[in-house]
Amino acid sequence: MTVKSYSFKIDTNKNFEIIDITSKVNELIDIDEGIISIFSRHSTSAIVVNENESGLLSDLEFMLNNLVSDKFSYQHDRIDDNAKSHLKSFLLSSSECLPIKNSRLDLGTWQSVFFIELDGPRRQRTITLMMVGE
Repeated sequence: MTVKSYSFKIDTNKNFEIIDITSKVNELIDIDEGIISIFSRHSTSAIVVNENESGLLSDLEFMLNNLVSDKFSYQHDRIDDNAKSHLKSFLLSSSECLPIKNSRLDLGTWQSVFFIELDGPRRQRTITLMMVGE
């Protein structure tokens, strides 16, 4: 069994931004078969798997903005003024665990891996990969 670990950084340009990181993750895979954990080291971001279709990605932003609305006052805003970003992150996930086959992510036909910025723009967002396999 082999264990490999890598990380890479992303700069974001908007307050809310969805970035397809599938090809970057595939570039860094150096085991033939196993499992990969993809983890964002930030509490106002997320890692998700879904379809890379522009309407769907816009719908995700719309849904999150309606679930965590500006019409409410949040206690965390007294500290950092970014409670909405943290709350949206609670609804998503900071990581995904996915299969690797033939040295690539073994995703479904329409699936991609996304980094979602919820409190940008930010520089140097870190994504950590941990691979276990052969």
